[in-house]
Amino acid sequence: MVDDSIREDILKAQENEITEYLIYRRLAEATSDRKNSELLRRIGEDELAHYEFWRDHSGEDVKPDTFKVWRYTMAAKLLGLTFAVKLMEQGEERAQIAYDDISKHIPEAARIIEEEDEHEGQLLGMLDEERLRYMGSVVLGLNDALVELTGALAGFTLAFQDSRLVAVTGLIMGFAASLSMAASEYLATKSEDDGKHPVKASVYTGSAYVLTVALLILPYLALTNIYLSLAFTLVNAILVIAFFTFYISVAKDLSFRERFLEMAGISMGVALLTFIIGYAVRSVFGVDF
Repeated sequence: MVDDSIREDILKAQENEITEYLIYRRLAEATSDRKNSELLRRIGEDELAHYEFWRDHSGEDVKPDTFKVWRYTMAAKLLGLTFAVKLMEQGEERAQIAYDDISKHIPEAARIIEEEDEHEGQLLGMLDEERLRYMGSVVLGLNDALVELTGALAGFTLAFQDSRLVAVTGLIMGFAASLSMAASEYLATKSEDDGKHPVKASVYTGSAYVLTVALLILPYLALTNIYLSLAFTLVNAILVIAFFTFYISVAKDLSFRERFLEMAGISMGVALLTFIIGYAVRSVFGVDF
């Protein structure tokens, strides 16, 4: 028998394993890709086996965390399969379980934990999802929209001094640029011959650009104060960068802080520089709308 504190950790591990088993099973049933479905089923079966291992030592069954099951199932539907499962595997639940203490009382636990991490890491690396294959195209559209339009809107703000005029000008510029970016991505992908479909690549690029344009211009359509509109546009830009960087850092196991600071620094730097240029243009040419 194990003492009460270790038994509590074992019960936490049980709950985590049975919960993740249900998540993997639901994701396997939901995905139409047979390879991904089989991989998820295999990981799920491992989780169930680990649950049974812990149950043998605790002597009782544990119910799953149904809210966690729902949360990650919805994350997979909205943000993609790979993002959801990797976010789950990086979650805090496992960190809260004192596996080192458990292994001191149950030596076999160390082997189970090590095999689980290694095996699941290998299987998760084999997941193949379309949206991640085209992530480069999304990055291209999003980065260009953030840098170009944030800077342009900052310049227009000081030069035009009218929120509606800035919004209309930004929309025309943004949609024209999105079509140009989509066409360029189509031609680039077609010439690279790297297995990606040129039309899909161009759609991902154009869609990312248009969505970013809409979020950046929205404050100018909703507000009348030109400088408040610019402030909210910059906040929207930071939020877009933060969300997208978080998505990429989880889905592709990259550093969040480094990528976020780089993207935010470039976008805000260009916005500041263009704002100064707008002021200079307005002063030199006496533009006053």
